[in-house]
Amino acid sequence: MNSLFLHCRPGFEGEVCAEISDLAARLDVPGYAKGKANSACAEFICQDADGAERLMRGQRFSRLIFPRQWARGSFLALPETDRISVLLAHLADYPVCGSLWLEVLDTNEGKELSNFCKKFEAPLRKALEKAGRLVDDPSRPRLLLTFRSGREVFAGVAEADNSALWPMGIPRLKFPREAPSRSTLKLEEAWHTFIPREQWETRLSEDMTGVDLGASPGGWTYQLVRRGMLVTAIDNGPMAESLMDTGLVQHLMVDGFTFKPKQPVDWMVCDIVEKPARNAALLETWIGEGLCREAVVNLKLPMKQRYAEVQRLLQRLEDSFRERRIKVSIACKQLYHDREEVTCHLRRLDR
Repeated sequence: MNSLFLHCRPGFEGEVCAEISDLAARLDVPGYAKGKANSACAEFICQDADGAERLMRGQRFSRLIFPRQWARGSFLALPETDRISVLLAHLADYPVCGSLWLEVLDTNEGKELSNFCKKFEAPLRKALEKAGRLVDDPSRPRLLLTFRSGREVFAGVAEADNSALWPMGIPRLKFPREAPSRSTLKLEEAWHTFIPREQWETRLSEDMTGVDLGASPGGWTYQLVRRGMLVTAIDNGPMAESLMDTGLVQHLMVDGFTFKPKQPVDWMVCDIVEKPARNAALLETWIGEGLCREAVVNLKLPMKQRYAEVQRLLQRLEDSFRERRIKVSIACKQLYHDREEVTCHLRRLDR
């Protein structure tokens, strides 16, 4: 089990390789990363037998930016028939697991394998339980089987509390018909990713206020209104009438990069299509000057050196807040509903 397998958005294999190589260097885990373009996955081959486990123990999965899912293990070739027996024999040296996820890659080939996995899961689960390899115990590792085809699978494990929240890292969110744009799913996924569900009632409550910079037509404003917040929507473009009819939205046709609220708000959100450094500067100002308590802002990525650029901007934010002597939690993730961007969540801890 000296290989770490990682899912990602197709086209971002290089960023995953750069990020996991950076992590391995910091944790002194020798090995090398590889990832085929548009394969939606990457792999880090460890020289040491316990290398993959050390990587996972040394890093919270939630702190990784580009990987959607990870697991330590190895690839296994499967026959056309009696796949279960081969899998059981291979898993004999694996720990007994407390849950099972069958996964595919986020590619057209992966989608075609979904039906196979649905049919295969029930008999496999039954066989694993009968063999004592799978028990109902959430404290045990999760068994993650990623099928690249019906003849090849990556058999991996990951701690349930240190891996993706959803199979393949893909949330099953339903687009609300009343939302004015599909971008609303970006912010909804951000809530799930960055805020523990049990804290929603206190950190996303109806007595709060929010500002949406670059709001038109209101996809992100919709999520704030859905939580009952009073929202100031900033954009020169029109807002959806359905949002304005709620009485919870004030629409100001001014520049999102110069607007500042008269009173601090609880939330600032921003999905403006602009250079990432400029959007990062908004975070620096709004959080640093106490204009908001929490913020979710998307950073549109450059064509090249995307991981390096994100790291540079995150370091800039950390340095700025350190100089201001304020405590801020910073998280950054390429969400499933993101494209050429990453989503940042910042929260002031000293208010």
